[in-house]
Amino acid sequence: MKILQERILSEGKGLGSGVVKVDGFLNHMIDVALMEKIGEEFARRFADAKVDKILTVEASGIAVACIASKYFGYVPVVFAKKTTPNTMLEDFYSAEAKSFTKGSISLVRVAKKYINKDEKILIIDDFLAHGQAGLALAEIVRKGEGQVVGLGAVIEKKFQGGADRLRAAGVRVESLAVIEKVEAGKIHFSDDYKE
Repeated sequence: MKILQERILSEGKGLGSGVVKVDGFLNHMIDVALMEKIGEEFARRFADAKVDKILTVEASGIAVACIASKYFGYVPVVFAKKTTPNTMLEDFYSAEAKSFTKGSISLVRVAKKYINKDEKILIIDDFLAHGQAGLALAEIVRKGEGQVVGLGAVIEKKFQGGADRLRAAGVRVESLAVIEKVEAGKIHFSDDYKE
């Protein structure tokens, strides 16, 4: 997605060799007009998939998933929680997800009533790095006997291998911007990027 790549290059920052900072438009302050284009692009890429629900993980994926929902006919958005709130009284499905950015392992959870047998669920997230969040969400969908129709990532850090791990697990992956590497603070996009 050319507009997204341009935005990453103009406003994003490469930190070290693995962190891409895009908090000015994606995961701290949100450019809603750009989110609209992102949602529309996800709908185009997954046009062949019947989507009953969108699943994401709190917090940065929620805005992307909610805007994308509009382009899938306003399907419900479910987000996995990283902590158990005192209002979550019902049973839930859970899976472990390691956050390499935060250096922690979270048990992500979704109330069982929100994942139903045979539902077709699209996973959406802001970043795809090592694939741990995506694998955890796919595991939750499978526990609920739903079907993962794919995972859409706004930004994929290809060099961290998450997309390969997900594809090896049978998950279709569509990333809107694929970063090959971050070197000396400079962001390099993958040559096999498709528009």
